Amino acid sequence: MKQGRMGRDDRKRGLDSLFWIVLFLVGLACMWLTQREVPVMMDDEWYGTVLFAERPLSSLQDILQAQIWHYNNWGGRTVAHTVAQLILLCLSEPVADALNVAMIVLLAWMINAVTGERRLAFVTLTVGFLHGLNANWKMSMYWQTGACNYLYTTVLILGFLWLYLRQAETDQKKEIPGFLLLAPVLGLLSGWTNENMGPAVWVLTLMVMMLLRKRKQTIRLWMPLGSLFCLAGSVLMIIAPGNSVRSAEVASSQYGTLWQIFLRMYGVCKGAWEYLFPVILVTAALVFVNVCVLGNRLRERDVLLLAGALLSWGAMVLSPHYPDRASFGTMCLLLCVIVSQAGAVLRSRNDRKCRMALAATGIFIWLRGMYFLGEFLAICWGWIR
Repeated sequence: MKQGRMGRDDRKRGLDSLFWIVLFLVGLACMWLTQREVPVMMDDEWYGTVLFAERPLSSLQDILQAQIWHYNNWGGRTVAHTVAQLILLCLSEPVADALNVAMIVLLAWMINAVTGERRLAFVTLTVGFLHGLNANWKMSMYWQTGACNYLYTTVLILGFLWLYLRQAETDQKKEIPGFLLLAPVLGLLSGWTNENMGPAVWVLTLMVMMLLRKRKQTIRLWMPLGSLFCLAGSVLMIIAPGNSVRSAEVASSQYGTLWQIFLRMYGVCKGAWEYLFPVILVTAALVFVNVCVLGNRLRERDVLLLAGALLSWGAMVLSPHYPDRASFGTMCLLLCVIVSQAGAVLRSRNDRKCRMALAATGIFIWLRGMYFLGEFLAICWGWIR
């Protein structure tokens, strides 16, 4: 009797795994087809040149010269735009498309890794969430320059942040070989990503170290070193002379101080109530179920991630322009909380009804993301006119 029950359980687990594998492959196919249909456009054409001269990139020296000019004349996102120019110079279009799809999957895995969840079901659903809860999935993940500015840089940021959250949860007693080199490199690159996420992740590193100090736990040497380099990257990005040149072209700079303050506050409110509202709603619902219904406490990691999301959203008040794609990093931090809360709910009440409810809700949001891709493909293929 017991062997028969075990056999049924094994078959059920096998069918569950097969279902999530099929769903993952369907999502992968949709992403690949969509990426193939998104053309080289807008800034891609400009970043494919030396920027200050109307000739295409031909060498790494061209990229170096272009980025020096860019830093002084247009903006300080050197890391993101260097990656964009390297891709445009070195990779063919199909290879670049494949790399972008791979980076979306890697980001979904990183979101789960940061929270300690690595189940195939969670990774599969997170891929869909990156589309279904995204304010502008096309411009943040499929447009090549946008992907380098948001998709690629968020992978760096989560990789850097994972080092600190891992130390806070496991309290490693021994120095891990390579972290002393890896943390400063990732810190510099993460700080030098974009204007709201770089400073936010730096503050998070300080909060983790303060937490360790409060617990009287060891602060490894790589931690303040990585934090210092992250700060350096953020400063280098923000003080770029090109930022003032670009800001001068924003229409709001023509208005008075009070009107500019109003416009900044309007932009931040728009970020919360339009760009981020779907992911905030899902986050709030899961936190309510986990904390208020099941009686669990928020883990320190989740509090830190929520603080990071709040910081990265609030930092946009300092920017004269808040495009929808700039909410991408904040959305990813909230997705980390969503995954963490879903895992906590399953650990507290791992019965069939709970699993089915969470799976159904996740698949519903996954379908929303695939609907966006399907609609785009149908328009490209002439099925919708």
